[in-house]
Amino acid sequence: MSIVKEFTKGLWKEIPPFRLVLGLCPTLAVTKSMENGIGMGLATTFVLVFSNILVSVLRNIIPSKVRIACYIVVIATFVVIVELLMQAYTYPLYQRLGIFIPLIVVNCIVLGRAEAFAGKNTVFASAADGLGIGIGFTISLSVLGAVRELLGNGTILNINVMGPSYKPFAFVVSAPGAFVCLGLLLCLMNIVGDLKK
Repeated sequence: MSIVKEFTKGLWKEIPPFRLVLGLCPTLAVTKSMENGIGMGLATTFVLVFSNILVSVLRNIIPSKVRIACYIVVIATFVVIVELLMQAYTYPLYQRLGIFIPLIVVNCIVLGRAEAFAGKNTVFASAADGLGIGIGFTISLSVLGAVRELLGNGTILNINVMGPSYKPFAFVVSAPGAFVCLGLLLCLMNIVGDLKK
């Protein structure tokens, strides 16, 4: 198994919201802006990488009957760390992301990687897997957030790029707009994926 392969699979082949169709709750809820997408993606990446490493280290010690409960404790530990770091250093972003930071504990991407990959592979492969999936998730959230912010507000990272005469398409930053934007991006990913074959 190649470390590079484990890292790169999360950037296209297994990119969470678009290929694995996982982690849709935070994907739809926090991507009203690119900044929110980047923040949520980086927080999830931190948890993914470090929980994958620790689960891989402990994989032969944890009894199989309690492995899911142990994985949740490991993941929750890193979620608390990232939550405290965000409260200390990026408090306005932490407030905007709200409940979705603590909910990383039950994010199916994080628990799925611990169960399907880190619990069966080496530390380096698990770290590469977590980093690749995390970066792919961050890219996904950032792109979706950028599209919604651009069309819904005329800004990117709160910088006006559409000019003063732009009429924002408010539907895009609403909850139904998140589904429509995600669906269009999924369609685009499938078209690009078909062209690559």
